[in-house]
Amino acid sequence: MTSPLTQRKTATLSDRLVEICDAVPVIPVLSMNDAEHAQGIADCFVAAGLPVIEVTLRTPNAIEIIQLMSSVPGAIVGAGTVLTESQLRSAKGAGATFAVSPGCTELLLTAAVHSSIPFLPGAATASEAMWALEHGVHFQKLFPAESVGGTGLLNSLAAPLPQVTFCPTGGIRIDSASNYLSLPSVRCVGGSWLYVEENGSEPNWKVLESSAYEAASLNSSETT
Repeated sequence: MTSPLTQRKTATLSDRLVEICDAVPVIPVLSMNDAEHAQGIADCFVAAGLPVIEVTLRTPNAIEIIQLMSSVPGAIVGAGTVLTESQLRSAKGAGATFAVSPGCTELLLTAAVHSSIPFLPGAATASEAMWALEHGVHFQKLFPAESVGGTGLLNSLAAPLPQVTFCPTGGIRIDSASNYLSLPSVRCVGGSWLYVEENGSEPNWKVLESSAYEAASLNSSETT
């Protein structure tokens, strides 16, 4: 069991992440290796009103992309798919403002507390959500959202765990995002549909801009 002091520190990190994520209905989730267009893509999201961006650590150039995007005025860039303490350190060193993981371990949570970086761990079951809550994490990522029950699961979790709020990610599309955002327990959603990299191709800037503005126009429900 985490000590009360660590629980307070973890809760503070959750509070800070809530402040970041409450600014947007959708967080673009990017798995990309093209560093050449990284700043332009970040600029596009910032201009559309989606300044909070998650870059997953699934590609060789992810750390460089975090560094480049973090230099864009107004961009709030986080690292996703963080699995280890070393990845957490590398991401923070590159300028990541927050970290996201598909799950949660005590080792990774402790590393986040020690590094003082806001941390969004994943949960897919009531037990996982309860474990994170016992350790002070009241804002969590439901992952993979569509595969584990989506809005139905969130509705079921809301009654026994009203103190937990979520950022559902995984399989969500523009036509289903509003269903999630209408739930009181949802603060924002992760949007991997917003940009899919095509190797060797320059981004279709018009399509990217249109998708970004459409996502930014979605209204999230107020949460307590």
